[in-house]
Amino acid sequence: MTDDKRVLTRRPVVAWALYDWANSAFALTVLAVLFPVFLNDYWSQGASGATVTARLAFVNGTASVVVALLAPLLGAIADRGGTRKRFLAFFALLGIVMTGGLAFVAAGQWPIALALYVAASVGFYGGNVFYDALMLNVARPGEFERVSAFGFALGYGGSALLLALNTWMILSYETFGLASSSDAVKIAFALVAIWWLVFSLPVMLMVDEERGDALPLAQAARAGYRQLIDTFHELRRYRAAFLFIVAFWLYIDAVHTVIQLAVNFGQRLGFATDALITALLVTNFAGLPATLFFGWLGNRIGARPVIYIGLAVYIAVSLFAVVLETLTQFYIMAIAIGCVQGAVQGMSRAFFAQLVPPARSAQFFGFYNMIGKFAAVIGPYLVGLVALASDNPRLSIAVLLPLFVSGAWLLSRVPVEPRQ
Repeated sequence: MTDDKRVLTRRPVVAWALYDWANSAFALTVLAVLFPVFLNDYWSQGASGATVTARLAFVNGTASVVVALLAPLLGAIADRGGTRKRFLAFFALLGIVMTGGLAFVAAGQWPIALALYVAASVGFYGGNVFYDALMLNVARPGEFERVSAFGFALGYGGSALLLALNTWMILSYETFGLASSSDAVKIAFALVAIWWLVFSLPVMLMVDEERGDALPLAQAARAGYRQLIDTFHELRRYRAAFLFIVAFWLYIDAVHTVIQLAVNFGQRLGFATDALITALLVTNFAGLPATLFFGWLGNRIGARPVIYIGLAVYIAVSLFAVVLETLTQFYIMAIAIGCVQGAVQGMSRAFFAQLVPPARSAQFFGFYNMIGKFAAVIGPYLVGLVALASDNPRLSIAVLLPLFVSGAWLLSRVPVEPRQ
């Protein structure tokens, strides 16, 4: 445990964590709320609910496949060339531009909307490979749990703040001089892009990165392909890290699927759009103090016990979803998820950071993110297939239960090895 009481006020730590404040606006406003709503109500007019669910699930799976193929390669290139911030800037800009582009997609043009969404998701997830790896440039051993949780907590706060503004604008569009709520949603996409851009600047300007021996891009790419194969073999030498990756692969799949499809789940049950947006807004405000608390708890009892707590909540929610009937029950489920979502993600990142060699952090975190995003193919595609086969929205959450259970069991098998 670190004795530095000022760890969360150090300028590099704050600057690093502000990127979570920046890009979490996309994760909440676009990925979790507005894109599913607009895909159903505006871009897919006339399509059945099951068809919209399948489209949303499959497009999330496609984005995950793209990131899965890119992540380990880019991590290896970043380690070779010492250019983590440069790659972070590239992917952030990709996500920002594509998110802004959603504001110009007309009604009924769901193929264009899906294409922009995939590109924006690649920018979001691809940037996180390098953002995660930069944590080791700002945090010291013993600080990973607190710093990681601090980033997720700021992400909750920033994303909830912007969603609150966007929700006000959508529900009271006349107050803003707009003709319809659809116009308000389009402006909301543009606001997310601007927010993401502005709050990405601190990590670019205030976080120092240790420079490696820079290689030309083509040469670094070739080295990256070779290193991709080496990464897998290298990870196998670190038994704890390798076993954790497998466990993480299973349970984070289901976590991401719940995030991506929660609003669609509520829509399929017939709940009003404004009520669903409000539910996720409340969820994120509840998640901020909960994530900070679990970061504090993880610093005292360890990251793994906190992950267990989060997975236990997800297992209970998966069972509860089968019998969920009312909006109040949906709110309870959403708040419960919000309280542990950041804990599971933040403590997983912190736990993995304890298991990997610092000199190869970007390479290993590339593999870590690849597994997380590749695993996110399984859940969305399972949900999409279930939607087309049964047209029963309650099964879309219950079908994820085996992923949570098996992931928790494998996590219990991870030996904690002393850091070298």
